[in-house]
Amino acid sequence: MAVVSNKIKISKQDKILQIICIAVVFLFCILCIIPFLLIIGGSLDKEANITKYGYSIIPKTFSLEAYTVLFKDSTIYKAYGTTVFTTAAGTLSAMLLTVMMAYPLAQKRLKFRTPITFFVYFTMLFGGGLVPTYLLISKYLNLSDKIWVLIIPIMFSAWNMFLMRNFFSGIPGELSESAKIDGANDFQTLFQIILPVSKPGMATISMFYALGYWNQWYNAMLYLGNNSRDIFPLQYLIMDLTRSTDALKEMAKFTGIAVVNLPDSTLKMATTLVTIGPIILLYPFVQKYFTQGLTVGSIKG
Repeated sequence: MAVVSNKIKISKQDKILQIICIAVVFLFCILCIIPFLLIIGGSLDKEANITKYGYSIIPKTFSLEAYTVLFKDSTIYKAYGTTVFTTAAGTLSAMLLTVMMAYPLAQKRLKFRTPITFFVYFTMLFGGGLVPTYLLISKYLNLSDKIWVLIIPIMFSAWNMFLMRNFFSGIPGELSESAKIDGANDFQTLFQIILPVSKPGMATISMFYALGYWNQWYNAMLYLGNNSRDIFPLQYLIMDLTRSTDALKEMAKFTGIAVVNLPDSTLKMATTLVTIGPIILLYPFVQKYFTQGLTVGSIKG
């Protein structure tokens, strides 16, 4: 009796195409990794070497001078705490608000579903502008110089809500109907049936919110004064630090003071690693869900 082989024969053209694709992807990965290695090498080198020889992956003179300058002030530890708190609290609050609005809008039985959807969509097209927003937050809500000003103004994103709504719309309706037959109410259906099967979408939207909170500095610039330095987020504090270093360098040009050893470029490289490091460490834990969630919104419009 003849044995049928399950192996799929690959033609010579397909093998060549695979080799080309692998080579292109490998080259692209190398091009992405090299700048990151240059940042690491630059942050561990002396400023004089960068000024004279330029950036290199391997430091010519190993030095932690940039990190010493960066961490000598205890303010950066407070900034890390502020950023971690705002990222965690803001992401959780934003996801709760997004889910609580996206799930009802995904239900066709919701009354006034179309007008509410249009109202949310309208905010994506037109905004109040900077001046009305500033007056609302600072004068009427009285959030200036408070840590909540880093959380509340960006707590909700219409774009993320629509992505989450489309993801909910792609879940088979039989799940909700079976839960209703068993006597579950809307909250039980959402938190016990829908959300457990929505991990890819939840992880993707959570990553979007977390990146937004982690990288924010604009609201801090607008609403936090020098008296609120203890609650500066990490990004704004580092921007302020590098801006002060640039100011010292410009001032030195007029005073004639040698600034060759001032860690300007190395400090910027070190701050880059400090700010993106936690996100890089977090990504592998959500990569599985993030990859699945890339198709969020592609099932239904």
